[in-house]
Amino acid sequence: VCNAAESLVVHAAVADSLLPRVAKALIDRGIEIRGDQRTCQLVGQARPATEEDYYAEYLGPIISVRVVDSLDEAIEHINHYSSQHTEAIVTRDLEAARQFAARIDSSAVMINASTRLNDGGEFGLGAEIGISTDKFHARGPCGINELTSYKYVAYGTGQLRE
Repeated sequence: VCNAAESLVVHAAVADSLLPRVAKALIDRGIEIRGDQRTCQLVGQARPATEEDYYAEYLGPIISVRVVDSLDEAIEHINHYSSQHTEAIVTRDLEAARQFAARIDSSAVMINASTRLNDGGEFGLGAEIGISTDKFHARGPCGINELTSYKYVAYGTGQLRE
């Protein structure tokens, strides 16, 4: 699925308790985990990630994982490796969510909601004819509408897309 999660960034403060549980759920569903050194220490079945893994759109049951020490480090990692399509944060910290939404360079930012919600139909835009991650997408004559770049921010309480 083109809007499936490709990478997971976990804060070190919760990694010891959260990552083994998330990894078990992923592995039980046949998903391969490729992680940084800290991920591999916490998840015995994880394979070491390469630099290319963090850029990858796998289009298969694989996810890259990285443990970070701060929100700043997470945002830096995401902005460096992201496709700029959709990013999400799961947090109870509203200020962290606001910073994430403001600083992440993607067409949509989901806060406590699934990345799969970034869809023309879900946003009430009708059927999609394509998806662009470029900020400037028009060719030929351009009016004000063609010079506009959008960023969507969705706040949720754990919504998923069936």
